[in-house]
Amino acid sequence: MNRIKDYLVLKKRIVTWIKDYAESNGIKSLVVGVSGGIDSAVVSTLCAETGLPTYVLTMPLLSKKENTALSDGHAIGLVNRYSNVTNVNVNLGETYETLMFHVDHTFTDNELANANTKARLRMVTLYQVSGSVGGIVVGTGNKVEDFGVGFYTKYGDGGVDIAPIADLYKTEVRELGGYLGVRREIIDAQPTDGLWEDSRTDEDQIGASYKQLEEAMESGTGPAVDILSRFNRQNRHKMDPIPTFKL
Repeated sequence: MNRIKDYLVLKKRIVTWIKDYAESNGIKSLVVGVSGGIDSAVVSTLCAETGLPTYVLTMPLLSKKENTALSDGHAIGLVNRYSNVTNVNVNLGETYETLMFHVDHTFTDNELANANTKARLRMVTLYQVSGSVGGIVVGTGNKVEDFGVGFYTKYGDGGVDIAPIADLYKTEVRELGGYLGVRREIIDAQPTDGLWEDSRTDEDQIGASYKQLEEAMESGTGPAVDILSRFNRQNRHKMDPIPTFKL
């Protein structure tokens, strides 16, 4: 797969696209959550490159130390590199635990539901900041996640206003990250949503590598074709418009 000839040109195109959208819609600032992964690192850097006020949120939520270290390091690095970047740290661990304490325990023993609640608390936090600074929430999903397997939480990390890298495969996001100066340990880190008690990665949950999923999406071949089809079918409700009764 060789869809992109020049990553510096791609960087300029995406930065211009973000700026044009903001200016044409009266947007004053950009808000993006960083997790310590390559997708959010690339998107937050692209936002910083626009010159618009950019709020980079780190939102630890009973997070593992290695994930927190990567997200904190990236956020601090952006603040040091760009005068228009502000780092906002909101620890959501106590908020999550308080919510779960007050919900009847009958409804708190589902691991997937609990993980999705964590993602939705982060979305609420992003929109709280965004609303207070006249901003928009900038999405960090890539092509495989957003349009292939639907690997995101509805109204969680799927709750965004614009999606600057949603037409880029994970491999392309990593390449772009290198051109943007993203730290090597973030580029090489195993993708994980950080929502679980254990150390499972995205690829553990899906059952295929991003490279295999990219091959399945791009050419319809490879070992992940059936996995892609199954996840796409199961998660179609995330990617399609909300079903609406019509008079």
